Amino acid sequence: MTDVHASTQALKPARLLADSPSRFPGESAEYRRARNDLLVEEIELRRHIERVAAQRRALPAGGVVPEDYRFMGEAGPVALSEMFGAHDTLVTYNWMFGPQRVRPCPMCTSLLSAYDGEMPDILQRVAFAVIARAPIERLVAFGKERGWRHLRLYSSGGNSFNRDYAAEDPAGDDHPAFNVFTRSGGTVRHFWAEEMGPSTADPGQDPRGAPDVMPIWTVLDMTPGGRGTDWYPKLEYDTAPG
Repeated sequence: MTDVHASTQALKPARLLADSPSRFPGESAEYRRARNDLLVEEIELRRHIERVAAQRRALPAGGVVPEDYRFMGEAGPVALSEMFGAHDTLVTYNWMFGPQRVRPCPMCTSLLSAYDGEMPDILQRVAFAVIARAPIERLVAFGKERGWRHLRLYSSGGNSFNRDYAAEDPAGDDHPAFNVFTRSGGTVRHFWAEEMGPSTADPGQDPRGAPDVMPIWTVLDMTPGGRGTDWYPKLEYDTAPG
């Protein structure tokens, strides 16, 4: 943490950086003052995100994974250690598509649809696995329906991975969860998991992490209407967007 604080102290004050040269047609002096005030906060937010990321990277070694979980992939059985491929880091996402669900969670699906397009780039840096408890045939069928091309899907229906790393109830309830694992010298360790949820949510907010992992909310946060209070992604819509 010392290096993080030292680098922060060397930065120029955000207010000095926030005298934006941008001017847009018809804007008022009042708008520009308010926009530059907002720019100060945006710069400070970016810096805080960087500090949090540095603190995350500096975490001590996590726990050794208790077993080499076996999953069912599109091409057959796969062990957790095999999901790393040539990488030393594996990111997993628990997709809310348990065997009790007729269709998967729309929010998870919206997120994964965005990540599918990013996956060729993500896979240059780390391995990434999408894990759900429904049979692999159902996962693959839905992925084809959705037009996914790059996500790597695995069924955990035969192991306790989701219960161990996403606090899922084997009787029915499933939960979304990111986990990051590392591999060194043949040892697989847990590095990080998102732990923000209903118990950490602020009043009037849906549970979410920080930074928010869903691109759709990041885009809507830049608009006057924001996220809204009663709109959520769906798997299908009755009409085309206007």
